[in-house]
Amino acid sequence: MAASPLRRVAVLVLAGAKPLDVGIPAQVFTTRPSMPCEVRVCGAAPGLVTGGDGLAYAVSHGLEALAWADLVFVPGYRFPDREDPPQAILDALIAAHDRGARLAAISTGAFALAATGLLNGKRATTHWHYTQALAAKHPQVQVDENVLFVDEGDALTSAGAASGIDLCLHILRSEFGVAASNHTARRLVAAPYRSGGQAQYVQRSVPEPHGARFAATREWALHRLEEPLTLHLLARHAAVSTRTFSRHFLKETGHTPMQWVVRARIDRARELLEQSECSIEQIAAMAGLGTGANLRQHFQRILGTSPADYRRTFTCGT
Repeated sequence: MAASPLRRVAVLVLAGAKPLDVGIPAQVFTTRPSMPCEVRVCGAAPGLVTGGDGLAYAVSHGLEALAWADLVFVPGYRFPDREDPPQAILDALIAAHDRGARLAAISTGAFALAATGLLNGKRATTHWHYTQALAAKHPQVQVDENVLFVDEGDALTSAGAASGIDLCLHILRSEFGVAASNHTARRLVAAPYRSGGQAQYVQRSVPEPHGARFAATREWALHRLEEPLTLHLLARHAAVSTRTFSRHFLKETGHTPMQWVVRARIDRARELLEQSECSIEQIAAMAGLGTGANLRQHFQRILGTSPADYRRTFTCGT
């Protein structure tokens, strides 16, 4: 079990809220033995909130839930570029932030966070259809339209609904470790991890045939991380040239093929550190990183910590 669980999670339902955006954090962080969280779904006041897409939400809590929460999700809502949420909601978000809560927006929920001023001078993203509107309405926000999510520490934003899953898994990885995140991904039948730097939307004049093929190659590689994996081997499995493979792989994942391999190996090492008593040298070999020194070097560069410190953090209390 992680040393610092998320503990208290509030999902703030605004008028016109999108059903998937509301459901994702509520389902991901629901209380269960593997992740001791409490989720409260709230609105401006307890009662019925009219949502988008023909649905409404009966919420049990009002804005007091934001004063209680450690993590506040703001799901996307319809017509975010027309009017800001009521001032009482913005004030409650600011107060939660000032108290130390992290604020996380899914899709167009970024407009609500931007309206508080808390995103000024920070990177943020939203659904690709609204990125230009967000930049125009809030010019002090550094809008990045080519990513799945952005983590600015105290304020996190994500693209469309599916990217909300990626954001939730990203938070789980940092709070509970890779094993808990991967377990949740399997429960949701979702991809275990997509980098926040991955492009959320790529305009193409014709269908791109390589996506599914490259996904199969990534899956193939994940089962062979302890073996030598080169750009040539990966491209050969995908049945394309190394140049074509590298170009499209970067577009799909936000990483070069070999950067992705290293990160996948680090994730494997993290999982072994969390769940096994193997030595650092053994884990380095099992993850395909060769030696303990190499593992330590990559850990420090990518995660800013050592394997030993990581193990102490994510095995505390087990």
